[in-house]
Amino acid sequence: MTLLVAMVEPPREGLVLPRLADTSPLTPAETVGLYREMTKDLLRAGMESGGDVLVNYRPDDLLPEPHVRERSSEDAVRELVAEVLDDDELDGTRFEVQVGSNYEARVGNTVTHLLEAEDESSVAVAEPVAPLLDRSALDAAAMKLRRRDVVLGPAGDGRVHYAAFGDPIDFAGAYAVPEVETLTARARDADLDVDFVPPSTAVRTGADLRTLIPRVASRRRAGRSTPAHTAAFLADLPVHVTEEAGERTLVRK
Repeated sequence: MTLLVAMVEPPREGLVLPRLADTSPLTPAETVGLYREMTKDLLRAGMESGGDVLVNYRPDDLLPEPHVRERSSEDAVRELVAEVLDDDELDGTRFEVQVGSNYEARVGNTVTHLLEAEDESSVAVAEPVAPLLDRSALDAAAMKLRRRDVVLGPAGDGRVHYAAFGDPIDFAGAYAVPEVETLTARARDADLDVDFVPPSTAVRTGADLRTLIPRVASRRRAGRSTPAHTAAFLADLPVHVTEEAGERTLVRK
């Protein structure tokens, strides 16, 4: 099975989803709350897919100075994870610190180490920003990885919400904009086969949240599967999508 690496930050205001706080009506506390619930949904999806989960977090010395607290990054992340996993699941979950000066270096170091030093057959990387990445999506991606070397999940603006590797690539600059195109190019440069899972919403800005809210609400109303924690949070969030002066926007109720 594919090992899922969840890239989790300590849930602190200004550190998680900073662009969302700047481009939406959400308060800083609500932004952190949404991040917490999306993290829970990612971890639950990983557990329910039957694969192993590795929680990869930034240690205190890699956090920007304003976001370092007396309580360690590891403790904050472990507390969040413990809110959604039971004792047996926690016992089977690995926690590892990220190593690297930027995101692509941290992903590259983790993926390459797991594939080459620990002989994992395939490694997937996801941040808790795409709550519609559920068990079925992870299972479908794992099936594709049996036939392809790299599987990517596109998101808005050329980003990715999921990236999985059966072989390492050159990660230096691999997450340059647009990420899905750059990652594909790096994989092809290494003569690796690439496939894709369906696009999904990765929440980083107000525009992304404007897309996610009605998608989750409509699925909930239709009785279809939803990311339980995120859906419950959004249902209680006093924000909705409307149209003003011909433009769709988020407003507080």
